Order: sequence, then structure tokens, then C-alpha cells
Amino acid sequence: RVQLAESGGGSVQAGGSLRLSCVASGDTISNSCMGWFRQAPGKEREGAASITAVGKTTYADSVKGRFTISRDNARKTLYLQMNTLKPEDTAMYYCAAHPYCLPYRSIWDYEVNLWGQGAQVTVSS
Repeated sequence: RVQLAESGGGSVQAGGSLRLSCVASGDTISNSCMGWFRQAPGKEREGAASITAVGKTTYADSVKGRFTISRDNARKTLYLQMNTLKPEDTAMYYCAAHPYCLPYRSIWDYEVNLWGQGAQVTVSS
């Protein structure tokens, strides 16, 4: 059984950068579709970035051009590089995995059942 564990969250000033990592333990994730979701206080969880098993990426409009999702299957690790952070990026960030995503679909198009525990990102103005 696969488990996901995020790291790399923290506090940063607006305009700064952070990189989140998500390490999978257990079975391989190389065939899985993976992504990052976030949930701000008082708001619903939303998809931020998605990557298919073959590396096709999609982004929410709110993070496009600032965030980059990538994966290293050999290390069973998912990354989220976040640049030019804004206060509205403040949220708990969750790593997620789904067995398969069709081409040009995002992980948030599916019912996701495998989640990490979350990493807090706080951006101050």
C-alpha cells in the first residue's frame, strides 16, 4: 500500500519561493497520476497542479506561470516549485495520487483516495 508524505512547507514573504516534496513509500508510483491540492482556511480544497505518468502537466489558472510540478519516479518523489508567492497562496498543501489519468485530464477530474497529511504554506505581505 502506498503512503504519501509531504515536506518543505513554511513561512515566506510575498514574492518569495518554496519547494514542496512528496515522497511515496510502498508500491511504485511511476504509473500513477499525481498532483497537488490546497485548502485555505474557510475554503474548499482545490486542485493546484497535476502531472500524468508520462509527465503531462496542468495547472490551475491561479498558479499558472508561478508554480511548476515535477516528478522523479526513481526517487518516488513529487515536487512543487512555487515562485512569486502571494498571500492568497497561503493554504495547507496536499499531495495526492490516482491510478491513472487520461491524456489532457487532470487529477482533480477524478475521485482521489490517496492523500498525504499536508504541508502548511504561509505567505505574508
